[in-house]
Amino acid sequence: MISGQKPLYGTVRMASMKNAALPIIFATVLVADRCVIKDLPDVSDINLSLEILTYMGAVCERNGRETIIDTSGIRPDCDIPLDLVNKMRASYYLVGAMLGRYCHAHVGYPGGCDFGTRPIDQHLKGFTALGATAGVKGGYIDADAPHGLYGAHIFFDVVSVGATVNAILAATCAEGLTVIERPSREPHIIALANFLNACGANIMGAGTDSIKIRGVKALHGTPDGEMIPDMIEAGTFMAAVAATGGKVKIENVIPKHVESITAKLIEMGATVEIDEDNETVTVERDPEKPLSRVMVKAVPYPGFPTDMQPQICALTCFAQGTSYVSEGVWDNRFRYVEELIRMGAHIMVEGKTAIIEGANPMRGTLVTAVDLRGGAAVVIAGLAAEGITVIDNIKLIQRGYDDIVGKLKNLGAEIRLVSFPD
Repeated sequence: MISGQKPLYGTVRMASMKNAALPIIFATVLVADRCVIKDLPDVSDINLSLEILTYMGAVCERNGRETIIDTSGIRPDCDIPLDLVNKMRASYYLVGAMLGRYCHAHVGYPGGCDFGTRPIDQHLKGFTALGATAGVKGGYIDADAPHGLYGAHIFFDVVSVGATVNAILAATCAEGLTVIERPSREPHIIALANFLNACGANIMGAGTDSIKIRGVKALHGTPDGEMIPDMIEAGTFMAAVAATGGKVKIENVIPKHVESITAKLIEMGATVEIDEDNETVTVERDPEKPLSRVMVKAVPYPGFPTDMQPQICALTCFAQGTSYVSEGVWDNRFRYVEELIRMGAHIMVEGKTAIIEGANPMRGTLVTAVDLRGGAAVVIAGLAAEGITVIDNIKLIQRGYDDIVGKLKNLGAEIRLVSFPD
């Protein structure tokens, strides 16, 4: 429950990046040893991934800042319940990890947020190139390489974070050299490569247009797996300050990772101060100063991130003039628009573009978090709208934001968790 139109002031620290942590957690299956990972965010997707590994026979212990994961005892033929893997998209990283370790994988088809068609054809293309037979049958992804995996040249037809992660996992211990062309360049790909290299892998070029992997015989554990800050959480808070007005210093953020977000907020009229040395970004906007219209297209990194598209769309509802927000990654990521319209937004969706007539009165009402980032969008709208906003189905927001209510409350927002009888 949010009482809106309260400017935000203060300092807030970002958690580690969920999208970087999940590939690393599932990569420990490939490591087959004891790994210590620091600062995993306390979000439901992370907790579910640890639950899946525990079910498979791993030992997972969270102790303050450190999480110990020992996958040496994982059962290769463990049949993971579908109700576990169906709750999150990232569970398909188990296919690459299990295939890389055992040359066989049998994993339930993943779930996660519904953005329309989310095929795994590029994942299967990578596995096949490495010598595996891979496909989907009866709700499961199966991959087998009875004669082992061998280095190959993989050229992805489209840029895909998930396919890049799975190709890296499968190729890390494959015999020979693998070259991945047109990989994802996101910071979490670099984080995964750094983690695996610390475990003995030989991966070069992560973050560039070509990744080279020279297969190694085996990996070893690491005592110091560091996470990177969550650029999407940072971007969400940056957009929230721009929407409500105020001044907030955001700590534990790599400014380069949020450059595209920073550029759009400045274009809309916010002030953004960057401190590279201390890894902080300070966002300020006079609540009396109107926001300007903007044009945004979500594309793969280093462009404007698709995971920030709903939040920037919510922000444009409070801007003067007509804004255009386009989606260049997923087929359909505009289900949240109906929730903004309930609050008074004037938005028309044409194909992959939302046309927003801004500066119309936005008033709180009962809305639903339809997915993780769509949920963040209605939080931003509720913070800046007049009156009371009640957001239902917040479990989807809790999939990716560590204590979002507590952090916003500390910045002066009137926000709290409430329970209603069924």
